Amino acid sequence: MGRLSTHVLDIGRGKPAAGVTIELQRLEASGGRVPVVTMTTNTDGRTDQPLMAGEAFIPGVYELVFHIGAYFRGKDTASAGDFLDVVPIRVTLSDKDGHYHVPLVCSPFAYSTYRGS
Repeated sequence: MGRLSTHVLDIGRGKPAAGVTIELQRLEASGGRVPVVTMTTNTDGRTDQPLMAGEAFIPGVYELVFHIGAYFRGKDTASAGDFLDVVPIRVTLSDKDGHYHVPLVCSPFAYSTYRGS
């Protein structure tokens, strides 16, 4: 069965980013969006459960929406949260039995992602 997971790393502080809200939305061919789940990262920068797993995993096009601006505004970094606010990452999940891991590595001014394992 398929699975989608994520984690968030704050590279400016060199630590996992705890307390980041992540929304998962399925994008429909018509242009509509279907909310799937909203979770918040734990002290390890991960969600307590996969965003989708097992029977709930449906192949398609999805957007993970990371609310990193609110996270950085809660830190003591000058101008934190003033540049990047919401980071959307659009992915296609095509293998119904695949494990997809989409990490976000970020600072208040930059971010990167990759397909993890």
